[in-house]
Amino acid sequence: MPESLGGLRLAGAVPLDPKPAAPPPPAGRPGTPPAGGPGGSGGQPGVATGPVVIDVTEATFTTEVVDRSMEVPVVLDFWAEWCGPCKQLSPVLERLAVADGGQWILAKIDVDANPGLAQAAQVQGIPAVKAVVGGRIVGEFTGAVPEREVRSWLDQLLSAVGDLGGAAAGAEPPPHLAAAQEAMAQGDLDSAAEAFRAQLAESPADPEATIGLARVELLRRVGGYDTAWLRERLAADPYDVEAGLAVADLTVAQGDPATAFGRLVELIRRTSGDDREKVRAHLVGLFQALGDDEPAVAPARRALAAALF
Repeated sequence: MPESLGGLRLAGAVPLDPKPAAPPPPAGRPGTPPAGGPGGSGGQPGVATGPVVIDVTEATFTTEVVDRSMEVPVVLDFWAEWCGPCKQLSPVLERLAVADGGQWILAKIDVDANPGLAQAAQVQGIPAVKAVVGGRIVGEFTGAVPEREVRSWLDQLLSAVGDLGGAAAGAEPPPHLAAAQEAMAQGDLDSAAEAFRAQLAESPADPEATIGLARVELLRRVGGYDTAWLRERLAADPYDVEAGLAVADLTVAQGDPATAFGRLVELIRRTSGDDREKVRAHLVGLFQALGDDEPAVAPARRALAAALF
């Protein structure tokens, strides 16, 4: 993992260890507040100076994200040119960033051009949005959610920024979580899983370890699937349980959890006994991997309950 990634690791309140600054990227994207106003040369503490919408690469991540997040929240927008939902969400984020006049920075990251950043941030589907305050990821959501929900999420972020910044300055993760974070940063999923399990053995209700382990297991599964095998299995039986679980994982990884959840709920309706329990447990594991902040989780939980009872 390049040192320029700034130590970005797990989602949640997780430290990004600052590294030496890299040169800033050239200007050119619209969204620079006027001089003397909010975010201009006469700006005030807690208000960004310069452009409020920027493109970030692995080379500029430390300067533009880690360092700037010590002064103002930085919202990461992970996107790709081929991603339709990204083209819906990105203009909303850009418009809100300009409207907020430097209260936060929008840092856009092309996952195709910067795969190391996406891996380090555990991006499992795009568009993925993560907030960084004081060098830490403090909140996130996935998918092209409506503008009113984005606005609400940003308002919560801005209202909590003081407390989050204070917490970021002093908190250190427990040893097992620190080991898991380091393993994830190095792409060692097996060691990360082992460390998360060790943390859960000591603190069974630890939310960060629960989510982290679920995400590691999802990443390991997706990396081992044979798409030709899946096509053959589904051609023979559209409701093949093993193939259905694998397709759901891949669909989540491609940024469409709602469709994945819907397919698994339908599979639950069409199965019984051990197969039904296997699908239910897999769906719950995906809920854990994405977390309750994912908009698709709550309706899928209700659909699951209706299918079971």
